[in-house]
Amino acid sequence: MPSTDLGWSGLKPATGVSALEMKRRPEPPSPAKARFTLHPCWLLIAVLTAGSAIAAAQALPAGYVGSETCQVCHEDIFKAFAKNPHHSVEQDKRRGFQTRACESCHGPGEKHAESADATLIRNPLKLAAAEADKMCLGCHLNQPTHIGRLQSSHAKDQVACTSCHKMHDSRPEAPEGPKGLVARNPSDVNQLCAGCHSNVWAQFQRPNHHKLPEGAMSCVDCHNPHGSVRTAMAQSFAANEPGCLNCHGDKRGPFTFEHAPVRFEGCASCHEPHGSANPRMLVRHEVRIQCLECHASLPTVKTSVAGVVPPAFHDLRSPRYQNCTVCHPKIHGSYVDRNLLR
Repeated sequence: MPSTDLGWSGLKPATGVSALEMKRRPEPPSPAKARFTLHPCWLLIAVLTAGSAIAAAQALPAGYVGSETCQVCHEDIFKAFAKNPHHSVEQDKRRGFQTRACESCHGPGEKHAESADATLIRNPLKLAAAEADKMCLGCHLNQPTHIGRLQSSHAKDQVACTSCHKMHDSRPEAPEGPKGLVARNPSDVNQLCAGCHSNVWAQFQRPNHHKLPEGAMSCVDCHNPHGSVRTAMAQSFAANEPGCLNCHGDKRGPFTFEHAPVRFEGCASCHEPHGSANPRMLVRHEVRIQCLECHASLPTVKTSVAGVVPPAFHDLRSPRYQNCTVCHPKIHGSYVDRNLLR
């Protein structure tokens, strides 16, 4: 009985089909050939991608390799940097470092990429403070928060931006947080500042102090680490008044009868802001001793009692004259009495 199986060349021919017709039929592609057949669309995409990569490489200035080259070796830093505010430099055309944000701080990386030599790339942490600041101020010079950086005590004392700001530390448990460049939590800020200002931190251990050890305040509530027009890089209020008035607004005035030190010398003429033995955080431990620094008997005036001149009826040997604010409660200024009695 003739076979009824259909077959291709080399097999038994089907009934009613000649061997010549079987040879003329196209041979189906083998599985191996079908697996590697490229669709024309994929081929077009590959060509366009290669062309854009070549164009991007040609657009880079001499000596630059782009951030993707840095990712090959520094993948963990590259991924963390994607959450960093500075990552905007990667897409920002105005900065002039599009697609090469890494090299905006580290400099041209071609030689380093070819040799993997750490000495052939710029490391901001190892730069002198003036050089590191110059690099950062290339972008941050005209920003309001950094306007006093060049005149600040930190700049003069060679404290670089990188001493406080960490560019790549984006760990969730880091003090800066996963998206931060500097510590934000008050306790972390205070710990950072105390690393250099240990003498100031010791003043906060006195019995009366602002609530920094308790974590209710931070150093930057009163000080601007980037510089200020006021002494000690103090924060300002309403453009040029002491930053103390941000919290103690009732002492601002203007008063009809002002206490001169408040206006001309500031709060620190009487108060020790970091900590004091006095409950009112005065520079001296007793109120009368504080007042007598200015209101003392002049050596050219002959009086029989110790006290102000004039009037000279204050006998400081009497207990009633040993606490000045009992009679002069409006010590910061008064609206009705020139002697600050009410």
